[in-house]
Amino acid sequence: MVVADLHVHTTNSDGTLELDEVSAAAHEAGVSVVAITDHDRLHPDLPTPVAHLDGVTVVHGIELRVDAGDGHLDLLGYAVRPTDALVAKLDRLQTDRVERARRMVELVEEREGVALDVSFEPGVGRPHVARAIAESDAPYDVQGAFDHLIGDDGPCYVPRSVPDFETGRDLLSAACGLVGLAHPLRYDDPAAALAHCATLDAVEYHYDYGREVDRRPVARAIEEHGLVVTGGSDAHGRTLGRAGLDREEYRAFRDRVRL
Repeated sequence: MVVADLHVHTTNSDGTLELDEVSAAAHEAGVSVVAITDHDRLHPDLPTPVAHLDGVTVVHGIELRVDAGDGHLDLLGYAVRPTDALVAKLDRLQTDRVERARRMVELVEEREGVALDVSFEPGVGRPHVARAIAESDAPYDVQGAFDHLIGDDGPCYVPRSVPDFETGRDLLSAACGLVGLAHPLRYDDPAAALAHCATLDAVEYHYDYGREVDRRPVARAIEEHGLVVTGGSDAHGRTLGRAGLDREEYRAFRDRVRL
């Protein structure tokens, strides 16, 4: 039974839940612990590493994309106490995110002959652009927008600047109680991704990949590197608890991160 969903996004990045709606969504899912892990951004309304909102424990986290040299990885930091260095880096990343979204919108509008309604503000990302495409006169739904326009190989894709792995890891390690690798089996080369766990604290073992996966490589990495097990649904919508930690796993996480 999932009691802790440690990978949830809000409207602070590209999710659809407001922070004050998280507790109701958690109660509906039977989840008692939620980690808010918005992309490249701290939540301004979570000033402490852990909060308690309407009977739900809310862990302030972050999902940070980094360049590992052989591809991009996503790191999850939990129980954030912001440092000046982390805040400065995130400010620069958000500026880049806004300019990237603006350029993608320009490319889509020119290509498709449509007008997109996108707010260019911190936290904006490709899902915002995809939803705007789906709501426009372009012949694509959200998935079609990624498949045909703004996916990694799409004609309207624009890359963005990300810190290298060591810089991102060190920034998070200085500010967070625990740093782990997100969804290790989503990458093109899971073995290479898992090799980076040697210098991390944790790895996301429980994750809804939407398909059958062989988790044995993740289990071996946990054993080899003494990693803490994390897990979550990577919720961008309103449904929580599709993946996460059971009670015993959450106790181990809580003890390690010292919540």
